[in-house]
Amino acid sequence: MEIRTQKPRKFKQVDVFSAKPLKGNPLAVILDGEGLTDAEMSSIARWTNLSETAFVLKPVDPAADYRVRIFTTDKELPFAGHPTLGTAHALLEAGLKPKRPGFLLQECGVGLVRVKLQGDDGLAFAAPPVTLQPISDEQQALLKKALPGGTILPGGVPTIADMGVSWLMVRMADAQSCLDIAADLAAIELLQSVLNVNGVAVYGLHEANGPADYEVRAFMVEHHTLVEDPVTGSANACLARILKSAGFPDGGNTAVKYLARQGTALERDGRISVRFVDDEVWIGGEVRTLIDGTLRL
Repeated sequence: MEIRTQKPRKFKQVDVFSAKPLKGNPLAVILDGEGLTDAEMSSIARWTNLSETAFVLKPVDPAADYRVRIFTTDKELPFAGHPTLGTAHALLEAGLKPKRPGFLLQECGVGLVRVKLQGDDGLAFAAPPVTLQPISDEQQALLKKALPGGTILPGGVPTIADMGVSWLMVRMADAQSCLDIAADLAAIELLQSVLNVNGVAVYGLHEANGPADYEVRAFMVEHHTLVEDPVTGSANACLARILKSAGFPDGGNTAVKYLARQGTALERDGRISVRFVDDEVWIGGEVRTLIDGTLRL
């Protein structure tokens, strides 16, 4: 489609879930999305060609600090993790003053999501509720074809976790087994279709004193192309919910907090901090602005 002539709009490109520049997951943030049509938002998202582009709008709910719409290159998402932290960071940097001390309240497709301001520890969002559904034995056979090179944890039950974005969550034998996977495009694409999920996320436990507690990878097929996401807030939020529902099977301090690493196979260095406070699950990380300017259409 042809974009109408538009007023200049403030634009930021931020790097989410890493303190090191170029090592996290990039996000485009249009700080003033008012007046853009759905088709124009989609067109901009295809042009940025990032996993997600966020458009900031005035909230409908008076309790919210802002509203955000999140677009991939081919669809709109009701929620996603790294756009939640990245948008909050961009707005705070642009001068947004929270309505309540220490928190922002984001309005998006799944409702209201709290974002905690953690000072030097970055930002954290409260993970939305999740529904969990184990897959069948027949589907597990297809899953093995999708993850050649890796070993799925014997006795583990791969589970569909849905919090607006849905992931097939698969526990591997260990962290190295995650890194050994050479994902199969055709099998991943078939799983996405059969299970109606956004992708397949795998995780494995690191040895004691390793670089993190868990290693995470997330695979999806978009436009018949296999994509690995550098760092995935929603998949890590689903993982946290799964570990909590299972009674924290790895014991130790993981029932209070843990650290996940993602992006290793892509030469990224994503770090996701997870904290459990009563019934709440907080998914945190650092964000840096790498590009700050104006979008002119």
